Amino acid sequence: MHPKEEQTLVLIKPDGIQRSLMGEIISRYERAGLKMVGLKMLVPTPDMIEKHYTLDPTWRQRNGEKTIASYKAKGLNPPSEDPLELSGKTLGNLKKYLSAGPVIAMVWEGAHAVAIVKKLTGTTEPLTSDVGTIRGDFVIDSYEMSDMDGRAVRNLTHMSGSIKEAEEEIGLWFSEKELISYKVIHEKILYDVNLDGILE
Repeated sequence: MHPKEEQTLVLIKPDGIQRSLMGEIISRYERAGLKMVGLKMLVPTPDMIEKHYTLDPTWRQRNGEKTIASYKAKGLNPPSEDPLELSGKTLGNLKKYLSAGPVIAMVWEGAHAVAIVKKLTGTTEPLTSDVGTIRGDFVIDSYEMSDMDGRAVRNLTHMSGSIKEAEEEIGLWFSEKELISYKVIHEKILYDVNLDGILE
């Protein structure tokens, strides 16, 4: 597969929709040169959310370890030293959060789509996301605050973490017939090797 054919999944979560940031989020990916090839709005069920987060059987362990490391990096004591206990709470909170209202599911395509979306979106925790990223610019939430409140961190979007994860997630959220193959003019500038179509 050529890098320009890479695809990734993005979900705009209920807080992104309630805060009317859909257009802003979509425009960030469009302006980078990515192309939307799938789009739908739905209210996911708790079962769908669990399937989504456990497509990778290592997710629970990794999520818990990441939470513990994040606390310690800030000089704070994590609520537990057991990664599975922490990720179990996280999964329960994510089910409540993502089924609280509609989400927008999108598939974006383009060169290095997974890495580009990750760079534009920012890290999972808005507090530590860089200025200029979606999460860094539009959210003030933190792991500490979400844990104190017993809820999921509100960070506007979900993005696939790797090419393999993107393929699995896209297969869960979209059927093949829901993804559209088409051309857009800016692909000539991004991908045409000789730029020989400009002066025609």
